[in-house]
Amino acid sequence: MTSIVVPAHNEERVLGRTLSALLADAAPGEFDVVVVANGCTDATAAVARGFAGVRVVETEVASKSNALRLGDDAAAGFPRVYLDADVVLPAAQLRALCAALTGGVLAAGPRRRLPMDGVGWPVRWYYDVWERLPHVAGELYGRGVIALSERGHQRLGVWDDVMADDLAVATAFGPAERAIVAGAVVEIRPPRTYADLLRRRVRAMSGNARLVAGDRPAGARAQPRTGWRDLRRIVAAEPRLAPKVALFLGTAVLSRLRARRADDTWLRDESSRT
Repeated sequence: MTSIVVPAHNEERVLGRTLSALLADAAPGEFDVVVVANGCTDATAAVARGFAGVRVVETEVASKSNALRLGDDAAAGFPRVYLDADVVLPAAQLRALCAALTGGVLAAGPRRRLPMDGVGWPVRWYYDVWERLPHVAGELYGRGVIALSERGHQRLGVWDDVMADDLAVATAFGPAERAIVAGAVVEIRPPRTYADLLRRRVRAMSGNARLVAGDRPAGARAQPRTGWRDLRRIVAAEPRLAPKVALFLGTAVLSRLRARRADDTWLRDESSRT
């Protein structure tokens, strides 16, 4: 049985969409779904209980890391899948993801689909560049879902208190131990406005910086980074993207400056949840 852990903090607006897509074509008992409603002040837990077979764990602690630990404690099987509450991954895509966990492959992620309807042009420009970066295409982070084999789960161990949970997982596995599955596609809603994009980027940079400053798991790889060479190659291959690269670079600089002043508040993009 595949166990799926869904940490959810005030996700009543989108959780139903996520669970509907996941369970629509699932066979009875095929998936063990655990939704961890953490620090919720809305109807997240009630939405989850509206789906047959979904187990709900509730905690007053608003912490994704703690929710992942509680979900692991409650989960029953392997592969173990960690799914964000605001993404769409149908059952067939999940099966393809888990089927890739064979041999030496310990962790797998899907391809991304970013629907751009209703999204402002600065955000579209940013993602036109972001999706062309080599590590964005080949790494596990930023996909809203990660599947682990039992051996991969043992490698990861207990979830640490980190903001950049997907990056922590990604750096725990080498190139031969991870796979991006062409036959699995997850839909991730991008932020609609540039202000919301900045909130996402500040949160990501804050989390990444704290992960680097803390104790990384033994054997963890260095954090993948975007360098000047990556951006120059994009412009050299497609000169028309030069203005978009300039916006991407400006966004990175502004986000880094804001991240230095950010506190422990979880910055969340609400526009993609409408």
